[in-house]
Amino acid sequence: MDNATETSVIIIGAGIAGLSAGCYLQMNGYRTRVFEMAARPGGVCTSWNRNGYTIDGCMHWLAGSGGASAMYRIWQELGVIQNHTFVNHEEYLRVEGQDGRYFALYTDPDRLEQHMMEIAPEDSAPIKEFTNALRKMKGFDMPVGKAPELEGPFDKLKAGLRFLPHLGVLNKSLKTTMNDFAARFKNPFLREAFLATTGDVKDFPMIGLLLPMSWVHAKAAGYPSGGSFEFAKTIEQRYLGLGGEVTYNSAVSKVLVENDRAVGLRLADGTEHRADIVVSAADGHSTIFDMLEGKYLNDTVEGYYKNLTLFPPMLLASFGVARSFEELPTSVGGFYLPLDEPLTIAGKEYHRLNLYVYNQDASLAPKGKTVVKFTLMTDYDYWESLYKDKERYRAEKEQIADMLLGVLEKRFPGISHLVEMRDVATPMTWVRYTANWRASYEGWMMSVDTFGMRMSKTLPGLENFYMVGQWVEPGGGLPPAAMSGRNLTQILCKRDGKRFVTSVP
Repeated sequence: MDNATETSVIIIGAGIAGLSAGCYLQMNGYRTRVFEMAARPGGVCTSWNRNGYTIDGCMHWLAGSGGASAMYRIWQELGVIQNHTFVNHEEYLRVEGQDGRYFALYTDPDRLEQHMMEIAPEDSAPIKEFTNALRKMKGFDMPVGKAPELEGPFDKLKAGLRFLPHLGVLNKSLKTTMNDFAARFKNPFLREAFLATTGDVKDFPMIGLLLPMSWVHAKAAGYPSGGSFEFAKTIEQRYLGLGGEVTYNSAVSKVLVENDRAVGLRLADGTEHRADIVVSAADGHSTIFDMLEGKYLNDTVEGYYKNLTLFPPMLLASFGVARSFEELPTSVGGFYLPLDEPLTIAGKEYHRLNLYVYNQDASLAPKGKTVVKFTLMTDYDYWESLYKDKERYRAEKEQIADMLLGVLEKRFPGISHLVEMRDVATPMTWVRYTANWRASYEGWMMSVDTFGMRMSKTLPGLENFYMVGQWVEPGGGLPPAAMSGRNLTQILCKRDGKRFVTSVP
C-alpha cells in the first residue's frame, strides 16, 4: 500500500460482508486488502466436497435473485446474477404427518389457502388471516439504496410512504409470534405443522416467515445453482477483478491502535500491516473482546453480547445417495419428518427432523445421485465439552450418522444400501473454520424485539475503525451482509467528500 493518493483500507474476513465491502470500496477509489483466517473465501457461506458430493452449509435461497427485488441490483453489482442460474420454488417447506398427510407451505397464497382449508376447514378464520397477510405483503421490498446512517428526514418520509400500503400487516406481523398464531388453530396437525415452519424457535415473529414467502412467490428469492462456495467465489472474483487483494491463511490476533485510532493489524504469525482505515467483517465477539481487548465498549455494545439471543448453532448430517428424487417437490426449507419415538441427539430431544433433499441442483452430486442433509438446532456447550475428547467426539458423530440413517431408511425404505457418503458437521466445525462466537451461523436471533434493530458500525472512542456483517445487522443472512459492505462504503464516501458510485460488470 504505497500509493499515498489513495486511502488504504484493511478488511478482516473474506466472508460475504468483507468481500462486499471490498468490492464497493474498490469501485470508489479506496485501496483495499482483505485478510482471511481460512484458506478460501465465504466464511459461513460455504460448501465442501466429500467423495464426489458437495455438501452445502449455507444457502437454500437468495433474496434478490429476481428483478422484483431491489436487492437484485446489488447482486448484479457483485457479479452474482450474471454468473449463476436460479431455481424458483413453489413450496417454502413441507411438514409430513405420521398418517401420510402433509402440510405444504405453498408460497402462492391462493393455493396455500385452498390446501389449508382442505386440511382444517374448522380453522378458516386464522387460515384466511394468514393468507390475506401474505397477499398484502406482495410488492413489499427491503429498503435498498442510501445507507440508513445517512438518511435525512426527507428520506425517512419517502420510506414511510413506501411502507404505507403494507403498514397494517407489518405492524401486526411484527408483534405476533409464530407460537401465538399457531395456538389459534383448532386442528392439532395444522397447529403442529405451522409451528414446525420456524423450527420451534420461540418468539419468532410472523414477518420472518411472511416476507421470504412473498419474495419466493414473486420469483425474487431463488436458489443459486452450484452451492454456497461457488456463490462466494463469484464475489471474490468480482473483488479481485476490481483490483482488490486477498491474503488467506492469515488469522488476525490484534487490531493495532495508536491514540485511539485504528492504524492496522497484527497477524497470528506476528507480522503487522498498516492502513488508514480498518474494517472488521469478522466475528463480532472476537473483534471486540480479543482483537481490541474489550477496550472500546459502552453499556449498549456490551449489553448486546450479554443479553441478546443468538441464532442457535447447527448440526448437519449429510448423505450422498446413489439415486435421484424426481418424485419429490423442491422447496426452500425441505421436509419436516415425523418420528415414531423421540430421538435424543447430542443431549437434546427431537420429535421431528428437518431434511433437505438437493434434487434441484444436479451439480452437487454425480449424475443420477443426490445429496440429502439433516439440519438440527443443537447445544453449543454440549459440543464444546465433547470436543475436548477427540475420540468421544468422533464416536458421537458416527453414532448420530447411524441414527439419522435409520430415519432415512424408514422414510425411504432400502436407501441405506444406496448411501455412498456420510458427513457430520458440528458447531465445532464452524468454530474451527469461521471462529463464529458460539458457532452462531447468523449472529443475533430475529425476534419481535430485534427485528429492524440498527446497530452502529463504529465502536465508542475508536476512530477509523468500522464493523460490517451479521454482528451489526440483527437477523443476519446474505442480503444484509452484502448491504452492510455497500452502506459502509457510502458512509466513508460521505466522510471523505466523495460521490458514491457503483458499476455492473
